Amino acid sequence: MAGITREHLSFLEEIKQHNDRSWFAKNKTRYEKIHREVKAFFQEIFEELQKTDSLSQFHIHRIYRDLRFSKDKTPYKSHFRLHLGRTKPLLRGGYYLNIEPGNSVASGGFWDPNSKDLLRIRKEFAHDYEAIRAVLNEKHFKKYFGQLRGTELLTAPKGFDAAHPAIDLLKKKQYIARRFFTDDEVVNASFLKEIIKTFLALRPFFDYMSEVLTTDENGEPLYR
Repeated sequence: MAGITREHLSFLEEIKQHNDRSWFAKNKTRYEKIHREVKAFFQEIFEELQKTDSLSQFHIHRIYRDLRFSKDKTPYKSHFRLHLGRTKPLLRGGYYLNIEPGNSVASGGFWDPNSKDLLRIRKEFAHDYEAIRAVLNEKHFKKYFGQLRGTELLTAPKGFDAAHPAIDLLKKKQYIARRFFTDDEVVNASFLKEIIKTFLALRPFFDYMSEVLTTDENGEPLYR
């Protein structure tokens, strides 16, 4: 079974300290070995989730930074990041895993819903906020994530009552769940199992949001 090791985290620490092309060229063979091992770990996550979900995207972010529009000209990222996307249009939500010394996190949700989807979500919350509260208060969701995170408006969105009981949810522009891991937890033999349990705890939230985003306000399906 593949896993994340101290060697992998140490390499990422070294990139932070020596983030230049000359150092990376000298350590390219090391990087390629570590990348293969991390990819194998990510592949195990994908295959395990695929047993109970339908995933259409398996994407490992490149270590090379896009410098075109950045003031930070360091050429390499100091993390490994995985994105697993569910099969659209009927299934919504995405799983993310960031491996980084001191900042490893498993997360999922809706980072940038378009204006149409955002309005649909807000209208659903305004109409029946108890349903989403029940999902967010489920014991495994609370245990791993605590609460939904994400950017939000300072005031009520246009057309919604500032005194609404779910105004905290209505003001959100993103709907994200995050669970952070220490370096010791990341290199532990149980890390894969913990990641799978964490992502499975997202499923009720994803399934609820998928139902909202694939139906109209009358509950009629948008896709046949």
